[in-house]
Amino acid sequence: MLRGNRANQLQEGRLLVIDDEDSALEALEKMLRRGGYTFLALQNDSSTAVDTFRQFRPDLVLLDLHMPGMDGFQVMEALQGLVPEGEYVPFVVLTGDLDPEIRARALSSGAKDFLAKPYEYNEVLLRIRNLLETRMLHQQLREHNDLLEEKVRERTKDLEETRTELLRHLAMAAEYRDDVTGRHAERVGVLSALLARRLGLSEEVVRLIRYAAPLHDVGKIGIPDSILMKSGPLSKAEFEVMKSHTHIGARILAGGRFPLLELAGEIALTHHERWDGKGYTGMAGERIPLVGRIVAVADVFDSLSHERPYKPACDLEEAMGIIEGGRGSHFDPRVVDAFVDLVEEGDLVQLRALEELEARYGKTGRVRSESTQLLAPVS
Repeated sequence: MLRGNRANQLQEGRLLVIDDEDSALEALEKMLRRGGYTFLALQNDSSTAVDTFRQFRPDLVLLDLHMPGMDGFQVMEALQGLVPEGEYVPFVVLTGDLDPEIRARALSSGAKDFLAKPYEYNEVLLRIRNLLETRMLHQQLREHNDLLEEKVRERTKDLEETRTELLRHLAMAAEYRDDVTGRHAERVGVLSALLARRLGLSEEVVRLIRYAAPLHDVGKIGIPDSILMKSGPLSKAEFEVMKSHTHIGARILAGGRFPLLELAGEIALTHHERWDGKGYTGMAGERIPLVGRIVAVADVFDSLSHERPYKPACDLEEAMGIIEGGRGSHFDPRVVDAFVDLVEEGDLVQLRALEELEARYGKTGRVRSESTQLLAPVS
């Protein structure tokens, strides 16, 4: 037997009663009110049932089968079409017809129970209470499932952020040996994403490039310091060793199950290819993956415009001239055009502003928030 709040909650259920016989309707209303149900909608015209259902939004429907106009079967079909997917609204058939075929048809049409005329008070209340309790339990289960799904989404997001953070630190570790600031990888990621968006790639691809591009030189982990940090020109043998960082990076990133790692591996392998085929492997033109062509421009520009242990920084005008001079030879003309558009429209100011904030305050606290806002369009 239900006691306390739960019984009160059930009696607050909203009941829609549809019956063309006024006397049957009145008798049922008296029983329901006597049983403590106060939220009632009573209809003696089946043609208005749909509008009433929409407005009243009942927890349970009591429905006579034999009515003029729309009969109970037609009303039940129409009302069930209004029940939101995943919700449980029970239908109780009111009938004096105990024909097994009628009962079977009602059940197959969606009825959950029957009330036989003339009504018996205790039976009416017990059947209604049981169905309302089933609806309440169904709603509680849905809410619990929704909560679990939200927790799964949050956990998945946390795992994604953790994985992205680990990859970011891996990229920084690779760059730290010839970029003591550790910011080159991040700048290449942001600039590559800006270029990808300018080229019309989807926001999902832009996001992936944003986090995959910083891993372009992860293979430098396998290059000796004597070659990686050499201040003078490399010998032919040394250059062959240096070139191997693309294959080392691709091997490090190979075998991942996530699109981010797959894209990062493709970038690591191809970002030193040239449009004219004179790059590391001889791949040329459209055969070079677009992400490799994008990162090639971003990587070269950032390397030119920032100091390294083995070279001074170029000013913006000089670095721009080198990029534009490589249009159609070193670089994909479309990517160079997109890069020029970014410069002319001032989007590279975002990168410079981020650098200044991080150089002054680091990557934590308030400044991390400010720098995140600066880069929000591509993250």
